[in-house]
Amino acid sequence: MRVEDFGPARLVLGDAREYLANLNDENVEMIFTDPPYGINVNNWDLAAKREWVLEGGTKAGVTCRPIANDSPEQSRSLVEWLFRDAAMKLVKGGVICSCAPGGGPGTLIADWLKLADSEMLAFEMLIPWDKGPMGMGWRYRRSYEFVMVAGRKGAPLKWYDETGTVENIIRPGDHFIRKIIPREKKMRQHPTEKPWRLAAHFIWLHTQPGELVLDPFMGAGSTGFAALQTGRKFIGIEIDPEWFDMACRKIETEVRLRESGDALMEALLG
Repeated sequence: MRVEDFGPARLVLGDAREYLANLNDENVEMIFTDPPYGINVNNWDLAAKREWVLEGGTKAGVTCRPIANDSPEQSRSLVEWLFRDAAMKLVKGGVICSCAPGGGPGTLIADWLKLADSEMLAFEMLIPWDKGPMGMGWRYRRSYEFVMVAGRKGAPLKWYDETGTVENIIRPGDHFIRKIIPREKKMRQHPTEKPWRLAAHFIWLHTQPGELVLDPFMGAGSTGFAALQTGRKFIGIEIDPEWFDMACRKIETEVRLRESGDALMEALLG
């Protein structure tokens, strides 16, 4: 296990289950995460094929980037852990926002919903994120995903919107959220990367500046970037060394830019 600290952000390379088992002294106000969906993404499925079509190359010229623990059995175990053990790290009233599949094999989303409403968690809302056309798939093309919201029982759900205008759907372009179409050859992106503004939208609604946001499946660090942009603290955990290193570069750069900006402002103000 490797730990890197960058100002208000701590990044961990390793298995989130092992790290969080020993996390006893942090007050986690919110979990925002994107766990494996259990559909073997980018293991020569449509995601990988889409990339070689977009790049204008051949199948032989594209490197598959399968998601760790993305088999149905592995994913089920992780999602059960997320809504049980990881959620125990939330303060009472704290919120878990988990990206979830829009559709999928069998009763996948229904199974997740059952896990998000338990003796410990109170299910709040299933938010459709309409990513706009055209999604992957053979018949009904998958053009949306969900963000599943639940709160830790024992206190009112933390909620800081004062406008009264928050809808239970995110349409294309709402809150400046725009889908990412990952590119392997030109940009070397995580194959299921989410836009940082998606996390930021929920962070604004359910936390206050200075509070702690946790992402047990950090990927390339978009949640951490969102936490820094909104003035929150962050703990992110990733099991894949490649994406962990990418997240470290992203978060370290952002922290240094913010520190440089603060130092310049202090100098200007004397």
